[in-house]
Amino acid sequence: MRLHKPHTDHGSRLTTLLAPCLLALLFFGSCVDTDEFPDTPTGNFEALWKIMDEHYCFFQEKGINWDSIYQVYARRFDAGMTESQEFEVMGDMLGELRDGHVNLYAGFDVGRYWQFHEDYPTNFSDTLTRKYLGTDYRIASGMSYRILDDNIGYLRCATFQNAFGAGNLDDILLYFQPCRGLIIDLRSNGGGMITAAETLAARFTNDELLVGYMRHKTGRGHNDFSGMEEQRLKPAQGVRWQKPVVVLTNRSVYSAANEFVKYMQCCPQATIIGDHTGGGAGLPFSSELPNGWSVRFSACPMYDRNRQSTEEGIDPDIWVSMTSEDFYRGRDTIIERARSFINQR
Repeated sequence: MRLHKPHTDHGSRLTTLLAPCLLALLFFGSCVDTDEFPDTPTGNFEALWKIMDEHYCFFQEKGINWDSIYQVYARRFDAGMTESQEFEVMGDMLGELRDGHVNLYAGFDVGRYWQFHEDYPTNFSDTLTRKYLGTDYRIASGMSYRILDDNIGYLRCATFQNAFGAGNLDDILLYFQPCRGLIIDLRSNGGGMITAAETLAARFTNDELLVGYMRHKTGRGHNDFSGMEEQRLKPAQGVRWQKPVVVLTNRSVYSAANEFVKYMQCCPQATIIGDHTGGGAGLPFSSELPNGWSVRFSACPMYDRNRQSTEEGIDPDIWVSMTSEDFYRGRDTIIERARSFINQR
């Protein structure tokens, strides 16, 4: 089996945590050799089931009996299947894990699980966001920002796919210096590089903070994990924000964005407003099937500072949902609640 590097970049501060996780996966990956499985529908199924059995990290947490899943799906594979049928059944099996970090990649499609946000209100409108930003907003490091008419800063952070330059963040925070508070709109941010999430969060603390924990697999058993290893957020060297900051969330805040919320919960001036986040607290790795398809899966679980898993998401400090009445009036309920919160401070 070919195991590849993580799909998210964690950077220097987390290197000591990720190194044993990666090494463990590479070592135990040698025990699942795709050469032992033929490139047939049944062979590909057996390889996929075994890869997940030995490396996936949330079986116990999600209450999944993987042996029972094998019995259900093994009978659905036969030599006469088409590639599309094979892909569909494999995708159905992986969907049993209820994990947005689990994907099956073929040349013609991507198997995915998106019910962590598809079954819930979006609590976000791009049309309304553009109204708040107007046409004269600034853009830096992939983020859009401006000062609203009540002297509150508004920063739209739609992704962590981009690295944030220290100079860019200095410029943004200096621009917001006259503001009484700052809103970071994280809604529908599906993640990206955890280094980017960490770099931004480091602008909101003056002290090193314990923000969570990580474990890595130490064996092929479902419960073979290392002990809890600390994740610490160090304050940035550049400009740091000292006033209230509100982070807006919805169900589509996932993966590295979910981690950002976890970090910000620990920052003294931060408040989370909106909906429960989507989760995604497993560091994803990938492997390859005999037919060349690849599978991505959660391999290293991460936890908050109270040692609670954030795989299923994080509650906001203040629950707010968008209303249709506000929408038709051109108002974003969640942004307006954040503005009211800051103005009352």
